[in-house]
Amino acid sequence: MKFSVLFPCLIIAISGFSQQSKEYLIRTIAFYNVENLFDTKNDSLIFDDDRTPNGKDRWTTERYRKKLRNISKVMAKIGADVTKTSPDLIGLCEVENKQVLQDLIHQPALLEKGYGIVHFDSPDERGIDVALLYKKSVFIPSSFESHRLLLFNTDDKRNYTRDQLVVGGLLDNEKIHFIINHWPSRSGGESRSKPNRIAAAQLNKRIIDSLIRLDANSKIISMGDLNDDPIDESLKKILKTKGVLKKLDAGELFNPMEKMYKKGIGSLAYRDKWNLFDQIFFTPNLVNSNEATYQFWRAGVFSPSYLTTQKGPYKGYPFRTYAGGNYTGGYSDHFPVYLYLIKATSDTLNGEEP
Repeated sequence: MKFSVLFPCLIIAISGFSQQSKEYLIRTIAFYNVENLFDTKNDSLIFDDDRTPNGKDRWTTERYRKKLRNISKVMAKIGADVTKTSPDLIGLCEVENKQVLQDLIHQPALLEKGYGIVHFDSPDERGIDVALLYKKSVFIPSSFESHRLLLFNTDDKRNYTRDQLVVGGLLDNEKIHFIINHWPSRSGGESRSKPNRIAAAQLNKRIIDSLIRLDANSKIISMGDLNDDPIDESLKKILKTKGVLKKLDAGELFNPMEKMYKKGIGSLAYRDKWNLFDQIFFTPNLVNSNEATYQFWRAGVFSPSYLTTQKGPYKGYPFRTYAGGNYTGGYSDHFPVYLYLIKATSDTLNGEEP
C-alpha cells in the first residue's frame, strides 16, 4: 500500500480492494464519546455541580485543560495511520455546550485542521449534548436539525434525554446525511431501561425513512453511543441492521460493527465484559459497486495502548478521567470508532494506471 498526498484528499493505492491496483480518495468518519467534557462553570439550569471546582469531582481549570489536550490528541490520530491526518467528520457525545467544542477545536492538535461545529443544546438533565465536527475544506453543511426524543416515566413524568442531531450536506460535492446519537443509558438495569432505547431506535428509523422518502438515493450514516450492542433488538429488529453484505435487502442498514462484536471487540468495558455500544451504520448505497461515488471500505475501534489502563483493577479498560471516584487524568471510558469512505480517482475511472 503506498500513499501520496494531493490536497485536499489523500490518494491511496489499494491492491486488495479490487482485482488490480487502483487509486482512491479516502475520507475518515469517526465517533467519540468523550466522557463528560464539561467546563468549570456552574450552570444553574442543569445538574453539572459535580463538574465544578468546588464540586465532588474538584473539576478545576487545570483538569479541564488537560482533558481538552487529551481528547484533541486522540481525535487527531484516529485513522491517521492510513490517511496521515485527522478525521474529516467526527460525531461527539457527552459535551456540555458549544463553548467546550470551541475550546476543543482550538487545541494545538486540531487548530490547523479547520473544523466547523454543528451543535444544539439538548434537554438532557445532566446537560450533555451531541455534536458534529467537520473539516470546512471537505464538508459543506446545508441542513441541520435537532430531533427530540420524548420519553416518559411510569408516572407520566418527562424523562429528559439527548436529541438526535441530523446534518445534511456535501462531502466533496456528494450529498450525504449524518445522524449523531446518544441513546438512553442502561441505568436501572438493561431490561428495565430497554424501552427507552427501543424508542430511540424508532426515532432514528423515522428520521432515516423520512430522508429516503424525500430522496430515494439518500446516503445516510448514523453513528453514536447507542448503549446497546449490535445484536440487540433496537438494532436488529427496529433498525433492521445487518452485519453481512450478502444478506442486505432493500430497506435494511449495514452495520460493520456487528462482525467486530462477534469477534469479541468492544469500545467499553463494564464488570469484565466488553460492549460495543459505539457504532456506525449506514444505508446500502454506501456499499454498492459504483466506484465513482463514496462507498464504505472498512471500519474499526481506535484503541492504542495509551488509551488503555495499564494497571490496577481496571487494567485493560479504557483509560478514563475518573475511576472508582478518583481522578486519574485519562481520556474517556469509551474508545472511539471510525470508518473509511473511498471513491476512485478520475485517473482510475478513466482507466489510467496509478
